[in-house]
Amino acid sequence: MHHPIVSREDWLAARKALLAREREMTHALDALRAERRQLPWVRIDKPYVFDGPDGRRTLADLFDDRSQLAIYHFMLTPGSDHICAGCAFTADHVDAARQHFERADLAFAAVSRAPIDQIEAARRRMGWRFPWVSAADSDFNHDFAVSFTPEERAEGRAIYNYGTVIRNSPDMFGASIFVKDDSGAIFHSYSTYHRGTELLMGAFNWLDLAPKGRNETDGTMSWVKLHDSY
Repeated sequence: MHHPIVSREDWLAARKALLAREREMTHALDALRAERRQLPWVRIDKPYVFDGPDGRRTLADLFDDRSQLAIYHFMLTPGSDHICAGCAFTADHVDAARQHFERADLAFAAVSRAPIDQIEAARRRMGWRFPWVSAADSDFNHDFAVSFTPEERAEGRAIYNYGTVIRNSPDMFGASIFVKDDSGAIFHSYSTYHRGTELLMGAFNWLDLAPKGRNETDGTMSWVKLHDSY
């Protein structure tokens, strides 16, 4: 790996110049996060019900005793034994993080279209402990633009990430945030897809500090595997 080699003084000057730009970016991100929190909400009136390992659960049930809920839309297609490596990469970060964010009034659940038996088999293999439910009998995945019918894909009506036309995959990935008020009403406040979910991938943040970065010489996330397959 060829790289400029300089004195400590020259390195410090370059580091301080970069620090000024990092501070600018930090302040810009603070402003963007504040703007995100001010997005208008949409009331959820459809009675979404999911299958869980202990029976049926409503969207309200997924909040437990919290007023906010993060949903990860996990790509797990009914009838397929394929576990999306990218979704698994994200999911590997969840249990450690939720030890903390659950104390700050944010619940979590993953949702997939696969039946609950298929979900439970994947969860056992991966060792995840977070709630993961099936939307197999629900419009939830379709309504939040992560699942598409064959007709939608064939006709160019499968719209993902607010503009990308999906042709081949019946399921995609993303994250959505919901809020529940004191009366029990539920609102959708935010969804992000594709590279928007990178902020959930803590391992990338570590790699971004290193000279090789994400080390994707063979393509985006080319080295990422299920954690039991390395």
